[in-house]
Amino acid sequence: MAELPQNVKGMNDILPPEVAKWQFVEEKARQILDAFAYRELRTPILEYTPLFLRTVGEATEVVEKQMYTFDDRDGASVSMRPEGTASAVRAYLARSQWNREPVTRWYYLGPMFRHERAQRGRLRQFHQIGAEVFGLPGPAVDAEMIAMLVALLAELGIKADDLEVAVNSLGEPDERSAYRETLRAYFSGRVDELDDFSKRRLEANPLRILDSKDPKVQALSASAPILLDVLGEKSRQHFAAVRQHLAALGVECVLDPRLVRGLDYYTGTIFEIKAKAGDLGAQNTVAGGGRYDKLVSSLGGPEIPAMGFGVGIERVLLAMSATAETFDPGLTLFIAALGEEARAFALPLAHRLRLAGIRTEIEHREVGLKAQLKRADALRARLALIVGDNELATGKLVLRDLAKREQSEIAADEIEAKIRQAMD
Repeated sequence: MAELPQNVKGMNDILPPEVAKWQFVEEKARQILDAFAYRELRTPILEYTPLFLRTVGEATEVVEKQMYTFDDRDGASVSMRPEGTASAVRAYLARSQWNREPVTRWYYLGPMFRHERAQRGRLRQFHQIGAEVFGLPGPAVDAEMIAMLVALLAELGIKADDLEVAVNSLGEPDERSAYRETLRAYFSGRVDELDDFSKRRLEANPLRILDSKDPKVQALSASAPILLDVLGEKSRQHFAAVRQHLAALGVECVLDPRLVRGLDYYTGTIFEIKAKAGDLGAQNTVAGGGRYDKLVSSLGGPEIPAMGFGVGIERVLLAMSATAETFDPGLTLFIAALGEEARAFALPLAHRLRLAGIRTEIEHREVGLKAQLKRADALRARLALIVGDNELATGKLVLRDLAKREQSEIAADEIEAKIRQAMD
């Protein structure tokens, strides 16, 4: 017997009824983002690899280890997108979007790809809801974006009490560069206490040492210099204003001076939102983002301030307490047709009901009434319409309310009205 095909490790199927929970999350995201005047952007899954080298950063874990990169048939190096911001910025530049409108708000939903160790809440094909806003430099939009995310999570049933909103500031590039040297000097004097990951990052990107999960390195980082202490007055004022706006919007946040995020393009305000409830375990960050005011110009565009975020859909689903069945609407009507003549009668009827927006299934198999009603229960049908020889002879069909365990006889031309009445 041939070996059964398997899915690629870390790339999972999403089947009913679980997909209904996904659809609920996506629908709520579209509603909230639309209310905040964001419009949908759709970008390709494949991009030329240099885009990610220049934006995400060559010394990041994503670029060094996690990207799915290969040469296409033209010999060009392409990569499956590991995150959404780089593609959005590329699209922004390709359309010279700044000439079309002073402020651009985009959002996107879709799969991202990183070849990392697959674990609960972290997959190799994962899905994100992301958004980017271009053209607004002030602190109010930083707070607005974070508050929008908290509102979205609340719509998904994740309460504010179950969230931790952590914020920090990376300052201007020159401030970050100076801090990088300060940090490098600090860890260089303690190199024997660093794990292998941190030793590799010491020269290329010492800020990433602050992300180490090694307990010894975390203890070492606790005494490291703090970036906020070396920020200039302009950066300090901006960050203070962000926190004031968040308070005005009713969002409680905590200052995390060790928060750095994993990508090189961030400047100024950065944030992460963690879920304290649900089934996430240690991987409890559900959303994160920040400013990247220099990214557009670094890719050849004008000086355009910008900010974005990504929400991990798989992680949000784990943080939600409601089960998938809660979101699956089930079936409205199951037509139990007994015999070929009954099926021939019921098929046009089912077609008419479906076109009227009534979710209907008709049994095409040659099975008895008991088996058909059992399948109706499995499909979580609210109503069953029984059509057999007796019903065809009398012109009266049997409509059974499976929830109330009641039934009545109706004419075929009454069926739509009776269904809508039963569902009210």
